[in-house]
Amino acid sequence: MVFIIKRREALTFGVSAMALALARQAMGQDIPKADVAAPKLTPENGASLRVLRPARFVEPDEVIFRANTEKFTKATGIQVKVDFVGWEDIRQQTAVSANTGAGPDVILGWAEDPHIFSDKVSELSDVAEYLGKKYGGWMFLGEKYGKKAGTNNWIGLPMGGSSGPVVYRKSAVKEAGFDEIPNDHANYLKLCQALKKINKPAGFSLGNAVGDANGFANWLLWSHGAYLVDEKGKVAINSKETLNALNYLKELYPTFVSGTLSWNDVSNNRAYSAGELFLTANGVSLYFSLKNDPKTKPIADDTYHAPLMSGIVGKPAQTALVLNAMLFKHSKYQNAAKTYLTFMMEAEQYDPWLTGCLGYWAHPLKAYDKSKVWESDPKIAVYRNTMDAAFWSGYKGPITQAAGTVAADYVLVQMFASVASGQATPEAAVKEAERRTKRYYR
Repeated sequence: MVFIIKRREALTFGVSAMALALARQAMGQDIPKADVAAPKLTPENGASLRVLRPARFVEPDEVIFRANTEKFTKATGIQVKVDFVGWEDIRQQTAVSANTGAGPDVILGWAEDPHIFSDKVSELSDVAEYLGKKYGGWMFLGEKYGKKAGTNNWIGLPMGGSSGPVVYRKSAVKEAGFDEIPNDHANYLKLCQALKKINKPAGFSLGNAVGDANGFANWLLWSHGAYLVDEKGKVAINSKETLNALNYLKELYPTFVSGTLSWNDVSNNRAYSAGELFLTANGVSLYFSLKNDPKTKPIADDTYHAPLMSGIVGKPAQTALVLNAMLFKHSKYQNAAKTYLTFMMEAEQYDPWLTGCLGYWAHPLKAYDKSKVWESDPKIAVYRNTMDAAFWSGYKGPITQAAGTVAADYVLVQMFASVASGQATPEAAVKEAERRTKRYYR
């Protein structure tokens, strides 16, 4: 079952006065910039644009994004209509637009989406190369998801990434007998068992959730040294390392708060905010909402972040849910769309958006390391290098249509969920995941 978040159901939080004030003050003046000529793009006469993107999880994401879009219209005269849709809806709508050759000019989809529809999208190398030269270069995941595999051709324009490090109640972890989040499997399990024992449980999504469930499944896989495909794209999911990950989940899952098999991308936010959940993985949106609601400020004060546990790989086994813009070939206004995307990534617009969202969509361009947002609250420092994570969808292979489709079809999520629910043995689950994966990697 696919769990759909309608726009009206998306989390809406009060706009942080501090965040918006910082955003207004920033205006990109502290962001280092090289003196680079912008690409020569002459917008088409009578151009107007339709843009589709995921619904907000923090209110300033939409408020400032719309304000920047209005600023673009005032500067250029080009009308832009922006629609926000549920996270699980956007891939469906992207597929419809790509396959019918109609619909939005620009879609801010998920990381792999330009690679799924690589024959339907326009090249964005002129825009991406200009931005990279001006703003200190692209971070690792920016290049990884922007460029078509095996080439230097940009088919996506990553605008930011939301990672899901550990979010936890410090008092609960301490009560469970730990001073910090362990970085090995054995002690991590002991922590979760201890939290369950004191009725302050952990919980991670095993439902069809774009961000949280895919992130959790990938972490389980990678932290055990397993991977979906090898460097050449050969399916490698059926391994002893994957079986180790599945057997580990059999021990870990009983420590979870109830209901995680049906969680979508808002479920752990709600459970944590309600005081039912004390350790999970999430973007900065959860902390943002707690911090800006007087009723939950005590929970925010007790909330801390830590990188996802490294396990046996020696580095945090995490990646980012990347917001990746694509321009469709069916758009009549190619230059206008490229001009819009360039405008939205310039410091005068981008830094206020980054800052107002408290770094929710962490930056893909290195110069934004200097954004004031990263000095505004030490608790969000863990999100600063989100886009330099060393793992990606379809790791260790290239970003391809197959990698994107496996993620979109929740192959790994459902492999783990089937074992957690007792519907399949680890051996049966990994064989089914292998079978499904081979349908796409041919």
